[in-house]
Order: sequence, then structure tokens, then C-alpha cells
Amino acid sequence: MSRPVKLRCVAQLPSAGLFRPVGIPASALQHVRLSVEELESIRLKDLGQLDQEECARLMCISRPTFHRILEEARRKLADALINAKAVQIEGGSFGLPQSRFRCNNDGHEWDVPFESLANGVSLVCPACSSANIQPMFPPSFGFGWRRGGRFRGGRRW
Repeated sequence: MSRPVKLRCVAQLPSAGLFRPVGIPASALQHVRLSVEELESIRLKDLGQLDQEECARLMCISRPTFHRILEEARRKLADALINAKAVQIEGGSFGLPQSRFRCNNDGHEWDVPFESLANGVSLVCPACSSANIQPMFPPSFGFGWRRGGRFRGGRRW
């Protein structure tokens, strides 16, 4: 039995779902399906010019997995450009990031979806309606285990 596919972190959804060449009738047009995480890999690596290690960290996957996704995305885009096919962006196994917030009045914690933050919704505590809130950083921030071990540089607490 194979392992389930982990969700890949995607920072934004595509603004358009279909790109097609001009001058070819829709009835004769073939499609190439590009998943949302494949588009995200192209955005990070080629448009953002980040290295693969950083791209993989942003998508919450390993570097070899990122490389496989990127190679498949580039292969599909090359096929679409060379053979005049439409590119349809849909599907995949991805998740949009959520930000966790904490109320400074009552200590209540909750998640706010990415879409709400992008729309500029004013944030208040859902329990007490206070605006005295602060974002909580993800577990990867702060002190703790790092690549290369803990206590590098001779500091021990």
C-alpha cells in the first residue's frame, strides 16, 4: 500500500485557470493539465529565482520532491508551447496557509484562512471581540533543533 500524498503549501491560487494559443479552433485544441502545486513550483523557482532548498521549504516538502514537481511542470509547459496545446491549471494536492492568532485579553487561539488575510478583513478575537491580538509564529521559528544539531557554536542553555 502506498503512502498518502502530503499536502503542498501554496501561497496563492492562480488568477487564471486556462491559457490557450490564439488561432487554433477550440474543437481542435488539446489540453495539458498543470496542477496548482506545479504552477507554484514554477512561480517560486523561475519567477522568484529562489534556490531549490528555499522553494522546498516554502512548499513544506523535501528538496527531491520539489525537484520532481518542478521537472514535471517544465515538461508539461514545454509540451504545451512546442505543440500548441492549451494549459489548464486545476487540481493537485495542496493547501493554502493559515495564520494562527492569539488574543492578549483571554488567551484564545484560532486560525485565520489565507483568503481572509488577503481580503484585508479586520481581525478581532472570536471569543471576546477584542482587537488586542497578535500573530503566533509557526513551530519552525525560534530555538530548537536545527540542521547540524543543537547547540552549535558552543552555546548551551
